[in-house]
Formats: sequence, structure tokens, C-alpha cells
Amino acid sequence: MDIHHLKIFASVYKYKSFTRASEELHISQPTISEHIKNLENSLDCRLFDRLGRSIMPTAEAEVLYPKALQIIDDLELLQEEVTAASTMIKGKLVIGASTIPGTYILPGVAYSFKKQHPDVAFEILIEDSARITNMVLQHELLCGIVGARIVSDKLDYTPLIEDELVLVATPKVLNQKTITLEKLTNIPFLQRETGSGTRQTFENFLEKNNCTSQNFNIVATLGSTSAVKQAAKAGLGAAVISRMAVQEALDSRVLKEVRINNLKIRRNFYLVRQKKRTLPHQYLAFCLHLRKGC
Repeated sequence: MDIHHLKIFASVYKYKSFTRASEELHISQPTISEHIKNLENSLDCRLFDRLGRSIMPTAEAEVLYPKALQIIDDLELLQEEVTAASTMIKGKLVIGASTIPGTYILPGVAYSFKKQHPDVAFEILIEDSARITNMVLQHELLCGIVGARIVSDKLDYTPLIEDELVLVATPKVLNQKTITLEKLTNIPFLQRETGSGTRQTFENFLEKNNCTSQNFNIVATLGSTSAVKQAAKAGLGAAVISRMAVQEALDSRVLKEVRINNLKIRRNFYLVRQKKRTLPHQYLAFCLHLRKGC
């Protein structure tokens, strides 16, 4: 079985399009079609049903896809080990991260790693925890850093660093040192979007304390930590947010921290990856550096 056939098949499967695969691989569409046909002949099965201008993977393609990715990973790793010195770490690293680690943790770790290995190049993709985890599940990312775990027997989570969520507001919104959950439900409140690890952690905290966000006076749902912080600074409402994101605003007293029943809200950030995916050499080295750095 030709490795080129498998790479082309994986691209067609990923995009569900011969045209998109052609653009990604810089190969003409007729050549893409010929490779897929040769692979189908080799396996004696149909891999894609042609439905007008669209295509649909067959059951055989569903079986082949994860195994093809593993074969491609293994062969690329073998080629890297054969052609490069064993101590040489180079190549592109595409790392997914939720907002807090992507903004406040990864840049510093990436900088220290690149100082040691100048031939690597980073791309940091920032989305919410649910989106990053789903991209790892769908083989769009090799690994990511997230603030919430999604139960799956396909994923491996490694704890990296602990984070604390704090309730913050301007003195005009909340001018006290502590507040009960019951009284907090009457305060204008800002929350992150569904899929945010911060929101999931806070909702888990509420559930453990016999409360729910449905009881809150939600004045805005915002799609990023930065947007929540700016809205809180503007006095739109109170918010529960990572201490890392608001420490500067707390130090300058633009925002004030208010304790909830004198309780702490803590969570971990995790390195998430597919259990059965083989990471290329530079990814393995970076993951090791990340765990030591955190």
C-alpha cells in the first residue's frame, strides 16, 4: 500500500472534498481521483460515495481513516529519525489551547523551548476548551491545553498547573469583601459562552453548593476572557474569571476581588492528546518541556 495513497485518502476524508484535498496537497484534482481509485482497487472496496458535487465516506473508509493516520505518523516519525540527528529537534508545532493557557502560559513556555531549539516554529490556536478537545478528537490537532475535561476513552489528560477562579467587580457593582451565593444571584453577572472551561468549572462549583447559574441575573454572555474582563472593568457586572487574567487589574485596583462564602474555586489545566496517536519527535520534546515548565 503506497504511503502517498494514504496521505491523499486522509486529506480527502478530512475535508470530504477532492477539491479541498487538491488545494491542501498541491496536487491536481484528476491525480487525487486517480490515487483514490488505485487505493480502492488495491483494497477491493469503495471508499467514497460520489453524490453529485459532494462525497460521503463509506463504512470501509471509516475503518481505514484512523489506521491510515497511525501508519502515516509512524512512517513520518521513522523518516525523521533516519534523516535527522537524534538530538536535533526542529519543525512546526501546532498547539491548541483554551483562552487562559493560550494567552498566559503557552507564550512563555514556547519562548523558553525555542531558545533551546531555534529550528522549531510555533502556531498557537486559541479556542474554548470544548473546541480544542474536539479538534484533538477529530485529529485536527495532535495535542492541546484545556481547562476542562471531557470524558472519552480516546483521550489522555495530563495535569499541568492549577488555576484559581476569582469573583471580581468594580466597587460600584460589589463593594464588600465577601458575599454569599444567595446574594450573588441578585448582582448583575457576566458569564463565558457554553464550551468555556471557566464556565464549566464555575457551574460545577455551583452544583456542589446546591446552586445553579439559572438563578443568576445574567446581563451578558461573552465569547472570550478578555471581553469578560473589559465588561467587568466597565462596570457592566461581576464575573468569575481566572486570577491569571485579572491580576494586573486587581493590583491596580481597577477591579476588586470578592470572596464567595470564603470558598476557593480551583481547577487544573491539562495537556490533552489522543491515546493512540504517535507524536512526532518535536511534539514529544515540547510536551516534556511543557510538563517541566508548568
